[in-house]
Amino acid sequence: QVQFVESGGGLVQPGGSLRLSCSASGFIFSASSMAWYRQAPGRQREVVAIITNTDVTHVVESVRGRFSISRDNANNTVVLQMDSLKPDDTAVYFCNQMPFGDYWGQGTQVTVSS
Repeated sequence: QVQFVESGGGLVQPGGSLRLSCSASGFIFSASSMAWYRQAPGRQREVVAIITNTDVTHVVESVRGRFSISRDNANNTVVLQMDSLKPDDTAVYFCNQMPFGDYWGQGTQVTVSS
């Protein structure tokens, strides 16, 4: 069964940093492109960052220069490093394959507020 377990969220002041981690299982992780998604209150879930199975990365314009994505195939883990956080980054963050599948984890809450 496909599973994702996200961790690392929390409350941080504007300008602060967080490091999110996602542990994945139930599929061939090393062969899969992975992504971080987020969903803010009242908004649709959106992709934030992508990393392919060949380590090519892409981040959306709103977080470019502030967020980075990486993966560890030995541990089936994908990480989102978030720096210079802004209140607009407040959301629940999820990881999933890219394109996403039917299964989602619980996500991890990120709140950026002073």
